[in-house]
Amino acid sequence: MESIVVEVLVPQELDKVWEAWTQPEHIQKWNFASDDWHCPEVINDLKAGGALQWRMESKDASVGFDFKGTYQEVRPQEFICYHIEDGRKVEISFIESDGQVKLIERFEPENQNSLDLQKQGWQAILENFKKHAVSL
Repeated sequence: MESIVVEVLVPQELDKVWEAWTQPEHIQKWNFASDDWHCPEVINDLKAGGALQWRMESKDASVGFDFKGTYQEVRPQEFICYHIEDGRKVEISFIESDGQVKLIERFEPENQNSLDLQKQGWQAILENFKKHAVSL
């Protein structure tokens, strides 16, 4: 199946963008698709073979899930690849140019939700990330 690609241009220095993307205290502030959700718990062992686990849930705690995976490759301030626990691959590229960072996220879709819905959700999370990273 074809991968889905979402991207965002962040007017911020690469080191700050990288920190916002990889540090648990930052991930908790942006890793949700809408304001009625949050990310109360983050484990992020950012190295090949390391685990990632993000608790994503509605603020009223009526629904939630753990997003888990294992890092395959990490090139600091450049590239991250991990596999979600169901085996799907995610790749994130960080491309610095003219004081901005283009963040490109490519992921293999799941079979439960439409491709458009998945793209919208992941793009919404990226937009939250951009807001947070710019605020640093």
